[in-house]
Amino acid sequence: MRVVHVDLNGEHGAAVAEDEAVAGAVVAIGNFDGLHRGHQALFRAVHTMAAARSAPRGIVTFDPHPVRVLAAKLAPPLILRQDEKLAGLAAAGMDITFVVRFTPAVAALAPEAFVRVLLRERLGVAGVVVGEGFRFGHRAAGGVKDLQAGMNSPDDVTAVAAVREGGYVCSSSKIRELILQGHVEAAASLLGRPYELEGAVVTGDGRGRTIGVPTANIDSHRELLPKVGVYATRALLDDGQSALSVTNVGLRPTFQGEGVRVEAHLLDFEGDLYGRRVHLQMVARLREEQRFSGVDALKAQIQADIVAARAALLRHA
Repeated sequence: MRVVHVDLNGEHGAAVAEDEAVAGAVVAIGNFDGLHRGHQALFRAVHTMAAARSAPRGIVTFDPHPVRVLAAKLAPPLILRQDEKLAGLAAAGMDITFVVRFTPAVAALAPEAFVRVLLRERLGVAGVVVGEGFRFGHRAAGGVKDLQAGMNSPDDVTAVAAVREGGYVCSSSKIRELILQGHVEAAASLLGRPYELEGAVVTGDGRGRTIGVPTANIDSHRELLPKVGVYATRALLDDGQSALSVTNVGLRPTFQGEGVRVEAHLLDFEGDLYGRRVHLQMVARLREEQRFSGVDALKAQIQADIVAARAALLRHA
């Protein structure tokens, strides 16, 4: 997949509309944080329209997230890093992704100018796919009808109905809310996959090993962490191996420690994980984090957590 960075204030990307390899693309427009089931419905619509027109399949997205420019203090934690999002878009079969640098100037574009200047003149877009509630332009004044008016024909715009799963509309904001509340199973149903924490295994204080339950301390730089607590997880290792696991996201109240930690105990696994990268799929929440009266009480609870995790992971096999 080709990635083109577009800055309306500069020359970079200025000739995209004249590039025969991408001109006339059918694109979905959005932030696409999470690449959830709702986004996947848009991607399918892009494939359908592009196939009918023998056109390139593409995405128009924005960096940074618009809220980080318009109201930085209200900016949400991102579900995916930019590199993960681009990799996911490539896996979805897109030929090109236009990454538009979001600035106050872009935010100030009237709906008509957004379509004419950005989509048609700068990017050479010929077809557009959006969600039925899509809003754009200055103060979100534009909607689907404005897109249809700005393109060559109303048939150049496809509006996709909202996707619902488990009583929720699939949206990035709902997924963030569910993860922050610890409802990782519900979040997975909207994402279409388990939410993952990912990072390198770093040296901890070794306390887990002293009580017979060694843990891998994951140096996760995720902006979005689940609510503190204990979770049933699957650990995917960088060599293709996988293991059932129990993960604590929290402050370790029984011992002294600083900051939120992500510590995973891999079941039925032997080996050195230091320095390796691990993806932890958050499958089910087991319990709140709690303080114990001593090490023996903690060890007993950990064994109960292992039993509960095996059962939860078996249900989600």
